[in-house]
Amino acid sequence: MASTKIPEQKVILCGEFGVGKSSLFRRFATNTFVSSADRSSTLGLDHFYKVYRVCGREVKLQLWDTGGMERVASVTSSYYKFAEAAILVFSFDNPDSFNILSQHLLDIVTYAESAKIFLCGNKIDLKHQMYVTDVDIDAFCEQCHNLISGVFKTSCKTGEGVEEMFADIARQLVSTSKTADIEEVAKDSFRLTSQDETQESCMC
Repeated sequence: MASTKIPEQKVILCGEFGVGKSSLFRRFATNTFVSSADRSSTLGLDHFYKVYRVCGREVKLQLWDTGGMERVASVTSSYYKFAEAAILVFSFDNPDSFNILSQHLLDIVTYAESAKIFLCGNKIDLKHQMYVTDVDIDAFCEQCHNLISGVFKTSCKTGEGVEEMFADIARQLVSTSKTADIEEVAKDSFRLTSQDETQESCMC
């Protein structure tokens, strides 16, 4: 009996250099954190997948990272192409990274017009350096005219909120997917299966 192919959903990370996109990618892939002082710079696109199980149906999230090549023009089309979701990342300790999100949003709607868009505020562990407020976030989402499908707050350093974000993105992608074998899936549970280990959780 032939095995059923698991539907793949490409998810891309977008935002300014230094906001923690590669750290989010590392948390997603290996659940580890490496400080900037101990991390060597890498160039080149990278991707990793995890399989999420939503009420008995599986979907594969394939997360992509630019690897420091955000502004290389030749990367743009291949990076955004076929993306089902895009995560706009800013850092709470860097208001400039928040103020420029509209440019990254424009890139997404230009090159990946069908992608669901999510907003991620990173570095919530820096409690005394939170220069972007909830009011700022609400105002941005309102200006985006309902383009933002979800808002998340994460810390790559502690891991807080990271897995919850990806699990919710998986749930939303499954619930809106046009793929025939998953379009009837309910939205309220998930189970995570990584390439190396399996974890289960349910929200029914």
